[in-house]
Amino acid sequence: MQRRRFLGLTAAGAATAALAPALTACGSDGGSGSKTLRVVAADYGDKAANSSQKYWDSLARAFEAKNKGVKVEATVLSWTEVDKKVAEMVASGKAPDIAQIGAYADFAASGKLYSADQLLTIPTQADIIASIARAGEVARVQYGLPFVSSTRMLFYNKTHFAKAGITKAPESWDELQAAAKKLQAAGVKIPYGLPLGPEEAPAETLLWMLSGGGGYTDHDGTYTINSEDNVATFNWLRDELVGKGLTGSGDPARTNRQDVFDAFCNGQVGMLNGHPTLMKQAEAKGIKYGLAPLPGKAGKAKSTMGVADWIMAFKAGGHREEAGLFLDFVYSTKNVLNLTGQYDLLPVTSSASEKMQADSNKAHLKPFLEQLDNAVYYPVDKTSWAKVSKALKEKIGSVVAKSGDPASVLGEIQREADATELAGAGK
Repeated sequence: MQRRRFLGLTAAGAATAALAPALTACGSDGGSGSKTLRVVAADYGDKAANSSQKYWDSLARAFEAKNKGVKVEATVLSWTEVDKKVAEMVASGKAPDIAQIGAYADFAASGKLYSADQLLTIPTQADIIASIARAGEVARVQYGLPFVSSTRMLFYNKTHFAKAGITKAPESWDELQAAAKKLQAAGVKIPYGLPLGPEEAPAETLLWMLSGGGGYTDHDGTYTINSEDNVATFNWLRDELVGKGLTGSGDPARTNRQDVFDAFCNGQVGMLNGHPTLMKQAEAKGIKYGLAPLPGKAGKAKSTMGVADWIMAFKAGGHREEAGLFLDFVYSTKNVLNLTGQYDLLPVTSSASEKMQADSNKAHLKPFLEQLDNAVYYPVDKTSWAKVSKALKEKIGSVVAKSGDPASVLGEIQREADATELAGAGK
């Protein structure tokens, strides 16, 4: 889920000011002797009508009905601001009791979080898919609880493909470029949507790195941001896709994921990398789309990106027992499926995954589910990842500009990553 995120969310942003008072007294007790859990969560909706605020409010009321001594106050913020807001709250000594955001490791390393075994019952812990749960560990102790997961695939507009005479989805970079040129000639405004703006630049970056045989780290977990493969990938992207006008007239460095998703749903984009939730958005607008594996440098990419968003409980409020009760409730099969079913996300528990696999109404998610075993995740177990992700959001878009220098920019981010790692090791 790692940021970025599955959806670019704007609905919650407008509500932030109205919700601000709830963000200033996290962890306090409610009236009549009850304990109040303050929850800050990210929004998976793309408009007010399907905001995650409704999910959390409903979940809170159902939990309160079964746990009379505990109240839950949930504040939902857009993905563009929720990580920053939680970091600010923690820094000011007003950490929420529970946060559902994109990264956890820096909070865990500084001793601010409860571990999973301090919160969850054994059955709940055992139900979380092991391969995803391991990504929540720091020094072999799990602090980050996976909330939802997803993988990415290439989406393409079938109508545009037919009009442009493209008979199959591209499997290599050369085929991707050739398809984009045909789409451009057919009058498609954005042949390939390239969101390298601040909302979720690390995701598109990783997808391209993987397609070129690289990645953020090697098998030992060492950063390889400025590897030869990665530099070559962005040189090609700069010269052969962006440089030839195949990503539209906008600046990729200022283009957010939801911008591209919206354009795809409005029929303006030929191809883009997307996650399951885009299916529902596209169908709502009558877009006929196809799905394909990530194109690679010389053929289908060997892997795709997997995303898990995280939920964690802070020690500051002293509400370990109440937080544990609530999180057990969150991970019940019914509640997991309520959330994932609404937004076409993938569950992180075995029980919910099995039910989804058996549900004929969820057959459209199987291509994404089948990629989970081969997915590569952000290095969220590294305490440096939050700063590295921030640097990527600020700088990576510049590498595809006409005068962009991938080797220089990736080298700069690599040096920042190495310095952050070294500083953390010295603590």
